[in-house]
This record gives sequence, C-alpha cells and structure tokens, in this order.
Amino acid sequence: MTAMHQVALVAGASRGLGLLVAEELLVRGFDVAICARDAAELARARERLSRSGTVRDYVCDVSDADQVTALVRDVEREMGPVEVLVTVAGIIQVGSVEGVTVEQFRDAVDTMTMGPVHTALAVLPGMRERGHGRIGTVASVGGLVSVPHLLPYSTAKFGAVGFAEGLAASLSGTGVTATSIDPGLMRTGSHEHAFFTGEPEREYAWFAPSASLPVLAMNADRAARLIVDGVLAGRPVVLVGWLPKIAQRVRGVAPGLTVRALGVVNRLLPSAAAHQTDLVVGAAAKQRLGSTVVNALSALGSRAARRNNER
Repeated sequence: MTAMHQVALVAGASRGLGLLVAEELLVRGFDVAICARDAAELARARERLSRSGTVRDYVCDVSDADQVTALVRDVEREMGPVEVLVTVAGIIQVGSVEGVTVEQFRDAVDTMTMGPVHTALAVLPGMRERGHGRIGTVASVGGLVSVPHLLPYSTAKFGAVGFAEGLAASLSGTGVTATSIDPGLMRTGSHEHAFFTGEPEREYAWFAPSASLPVLAMNADRAARLIVDGVLAGRPVVLVGWLPKIAQRVRGVAPGLTVRALGVVNRLLPSAAAHQTDLVVGAAAKQRLGSTVVNALSALGSRAARRNNER
C-alpha cells in the first residue's frame, strides 16, 4: 500500500511506541491522526511529529466506545477516510498477584482488549465499503505467554491477540486486513511511565533494566519500522524481536513446561503483602529506589524515555 496522502490513525500515539509508529507512517507519506487521553502529551507529540508531515491530534479514551466513534467521525470529516489503523494504547502494571486488584484488571482489559475492539469496529464499515484497509493491533509477547508479575497486562494482551487473529480470519477475501502485532521488550522508555504495585521499588529494580538492556530490549525505532511494514503488507501476524518468536515455539511444543518455567521465574521476583495495592508510577519508584546500579543498567531506556515523550 502506497500513501499518496492517505490517512492513518494511530491510537495511543502521544508517547512511546505509538509515537514512533505515527512518525514512521508520516515518513512514508501518510497524513496521520493521533489520539490519546492526555491533551498535554498529545500537544508535545504533535509538535514533534509535525516536522515529518501532516498530523492532527484528538483527545480520546479508547476504552470508551462512544468517544472512539466520535473520533473516527471527526478524523474522516477533517482529514479523509481512514485507510490504516494502528492501535497501540496500553498501560503497564507490574507487581505480584498479591498486589493486584480487580480494578487493575478492568483498566487493562478496557484499554488493551476493548480499545482495539472499539477502534477496529469504528473504522471497519468504511473500509469494507471501500474494499480495502489495514488494521493493526499491537499486542505483546505477553499475549503469547503470561509474563510473571504482569498478570493484568497479559490477560488483556491475550484478548487482543485473540481478537486480532480472529478479525484477520473474518476479513479474509474482503480487501481489508487485520494484523496481530506481538513485540517483545522494546527500549521506548515505558518503564518510567509504567505503574508498580506491591513492592514498587523492588519491582522497578528488575523491570527497568529488562526494558532497557540491548540484549533483552530491542531498538524501538526498528520495532516501529517492522510493525508498519507488517501492517501495510497485510500480514496476519507480526512477531517483533527474538523473544516472541521463541515464546510462540516453546509454548506450542510444551505448554505445561512453559508455565512451570515461568513459575520458577515468578518465585525469583519480589512478593508483597496482599494489602499493598497502591500504584506508583515508574519515575517516582525510580526516585524512591535511588539505586545508581539500576540507573546505570536502565540508562538507555531512560534516554529513550526523554526522546519518546515518556516523561
């Protein structure tokens, strides 16, 4: 699919991976609509993205179906038909199951499962009528295997994978394609915007380096390019990085062994008293921890946070 001033909508594009996906689409000649919940973040993102092409920003919470319907209506009235949709909006809550609440599960599912449902269903009638379109849903390796201490996140991402793959099958032969995008860890700087519960400082101490070190976390700009490549090509599944490729194969061959191995990993991570359920944002957990070692190990991720509007 070539751009020629076609319109792309990126949901959750005010920071991190969504910001980079929007930038990649602009570079390829698309006019891009971006949305997120935070107006101030969106304004900063628009200022950066406008250097690369035509971009408009819209405040929208993808967990609200009515807001999403209004968003698509406004975008198509002001910019033109949405030919490409990429839904990236997400929240990360890190902590042991003892520190997790029902509300945290609900927030995760509303944003990362129902969000892609709302956005896809809003653009789908127009795409079906025109006989072409591209829909990309950013899921995660956490939607292929349930990652320890990311239970609400993985629960929501499993739903996103099921929806995206089922939608791809449902749209077969229509000219509209759906892509399930499953990246591993990426250096977007998300650890500073993630939420930590249970033992926030100890949770931050393992998560921040994991999301920053080169062997574990891939370059986010490269990830954005691979994601856009896959969506525009209409591929049903895009595995980004080595971790989801291994996770998919190992789980397929030995699902029980995979769960047991993840259980061993879980036992090595911090535990918490059941009453410790308050969420602490990563930047605050970093300050409270005050570890020069952790800061050094997550330096590349913190640099990415500054660049990708995660602060």
